[in-house]
Amino acid sequence: MAEPESHILKLAHEAGFEAVAITSADGMAGPARHFEQFLEAGRHGDMTWMEDKADRRKDPKTLWPDVRSIIMLGMNYGPDNDPLEKLSEKNSGNISVYAGGRDYHDVIKKKLKQVAREIHRTYEAEVKVFVDTAPVMEKPLAAKAGLGWQGKHTNLVSREYGSWLFLGSIFTTLDLKTGPAEKDHCGSCRNCLDICPTNAFPAPYQLDARRCISYLTIEYKGHISPEFREAIGNRIYGCDDCLAVCPWNKFAQKTRESRFFIRPELQAPELSNLLELDDTGFRALFSGSPVKRIGRDSFIRNVLIAIGNSGNADYLARLEEKLTEDNPVVRAAAVWALSRLADRETFTACKERYLAGETDLNVLREWQE
Repeated sequence: MAEPESHILKLAHEAGFEAVAITSADGMAGPARHFEQFLEAGRHGDMTWMEDKADRRKDPKTLWPDVRSIIMLGMNYGPDNDPLEKLSEKNSGNISVYAGGRDYHDVIKKKLKQVAREIHRTYEAEVKVFVDTAPVMEKPLAAKAGLGWQGKHTNLVSREYGSWLFLGSIFTTLDLKTGPAEKDHCGSCRNCLDICPTNAFPAPYQLDARRCISYLTIEYKGHISPEFREAIGNRIYGCDDCLAVCPWNKFAQKTRESRFFIRPELQAPELSNLLELDDTGFRALFSGSPVKRIGRDSFIRNVLIAIGNSGNADYLARLEEKLTEDNPVVRAAAVWALSRLADRETFTACKERYLAGETDLNVLREWQE
């Protein structure tokens, strides 16, 4: 029988993983300290789940004391065009590349289980699989295993696939041979830092999620601060700027996994159509997509901000309809968009019609500003 490492590599490739490497479950003290500093500075924002399970995230053996080796696996989701090109289409919504197709959690977890079952069957070893939702520091583990390195934007960069790798992991009780960590190949380049529309990087290799458009449009459920709204542009779910501008993408390849292809209806969806979505329509459009997880109201908030940045006054009648929404976050975003597109007379007339019945302080503040 072949050595377990080469057999596992073969199993992973047969399952559809392009990148595979093995690392040990120890030696995470450096990334753990970096993570602690991130939390202490409050840069995780409202992502309290990071704090709640910080001890497990910092040490794989705290998550599972029996783990001996960690198999890190990557699936390429490279797009067939430059995501930055869509930012100029002001009447269309821009959805992050990773969310344009099938939810990667579902796709990758099935493949991980396929590989893990064979490992268990062949070597009678215990296995556990994780994809993103578990308290695992996937990017530091992937760098330690040799899949790539964490760039100055804190994301994993691969010499073969650039910025476009989904990560998953298989924890096992097998004691496997490990490979060398990948060296940092960023050099003096700072493209990812300089392109960020909201200056979310306090320094190279540091991220303040509270300023990140991906955090603001996906994780954050509240009223997005006015200082970020114009910079959001037409990004209605996530942001690919720091990923797309990386020079290592010259080696990137279009994904072979058809379920990661961007669905035609999500290529450049018209903001006017998205604005009409009720909860049922939202769920139907984004069935099987990561976008569904944020809920209809947060999504409509994002669409309204994009409309406010469109410069298109044809949206005014539809914006007024949103001033009566039940959710104050949606109403506040509608007021802001209205203030950007309406002339003074129209805005004042709307204010007189809707201000008297308003009770939410955030919405009142939008009218006054």
